[in-house]
Amino acid sequence: MLRRTVALQGKWSTSFGAPVGFPPVTATLIWILVALVAIGLYLSWTAGRLDRLHARIDAARAALDAQLLRRASVAQELATSGVLDPAASIVLYEAAHAARQAEEEQREVAESELSQALRAVFAESQQVEVVREAPGGEEAARELTEAVRRVPMARRFHNDAVRAARALRRHRKVRLFRLAGHAPFPMAFEMDDEPPMALVDRAA
Repeated sequence: MLRRTVALQGKWSTSFGAPVGFPPVTATLIWILVALVAIGLYLSWTAGRLDRLHARIDAARAALDAQLLRRASVAQELATSGVLDPAASIVLYEAAHAARQAEEEQREVAESELSQALRAVFAESQQVEVVREAPGGEEAARELTEAVRRVPMARRFHNDAVRAARALRRHRKVRLFRLAGHAPFPMAFEMDDEPPMALVDRAA
């Protein structure tokens, strides 16, 4: 009877060292498996977040391209409307045409030059008034004002998404496990997008 009691006590004491029914080696493997599953879920979540950021960049770039095209189109139409003086018309038309036809590598430079041409043409509020007083000029000035205002907002939204994606892609785990796949490294769109103050102030 005493021997049986001692045996039961020994069995009870060993049950606290590992789960009942599992030897110590099996318990260790279970914990390793749990850790691997947790790591896998975390990496999967990170990869999904990176995919969403890349999709956000694509959408933001498409919106930026649309606003840049709209700005160049409105500027080109205004340049050929006969409202501006010949010198201003030539400067604005050439800059707008170059922006619309620029290759991707020259896009930032061409768009910056269009911004500079717009500021040069509308440096004075009197020029804005001349446009507004012409037939159809009020509508043209309004469209141009909206275009030059929306470009900086679209570019800021795009570059914010780029910065978030670049910060995540610089993490060691992303590089180690190649979570970005074959997606190109996101690049910000850098340009001079300051609008003509005469247009913006007049609209305000």
